[in-house]
Amino acid sequence: MKKTFGMLIAGVLAAISFDSNAQTVIPDDIKGLLQKNACLACHNPDTRLVGPPYKEVAKKKYTDAQIVELIYDPKPEHWPGYPPMAALKNVPKDEALKIAKWINSLDGGAKGGAKKPAAKKKA
Repeated sequence: MKKTFGMLIAGVLAAISFDSNAQTVIPDDIKGLLQKNACLACHNPDTRLVGPPYKEVAKKKYTDAQIVELIYDPKPEHWPGYPPMAALKNVPKDEALKIAKWINSLDGGAKGGAKKPAAKKKA
């Protein structure tokens, strides 16, 4: 009886810890764009890969248009501690905008309108 109860408690604790570490689900349409444009090779919604996680990008408060511009003309000085991102000028603008809107949605539904530009860190 004690063994069964202990296993039940362990299972509940494991389920709770698994839920607290839940990963962001990427909508299928956005996932397709991220895969097509090789974004997922360096970025993940929640964890650092080569580049910053999308949630970290969302926290910078870029507008959708600023994110699109950064896809085409990355600013490594905005991301100290990360390797420079290659310019992805081959991403169609409509796709880049859909990706940007989704990234901003990770910060509690931020809009594409005017936001403060990201503060530049000084070395």
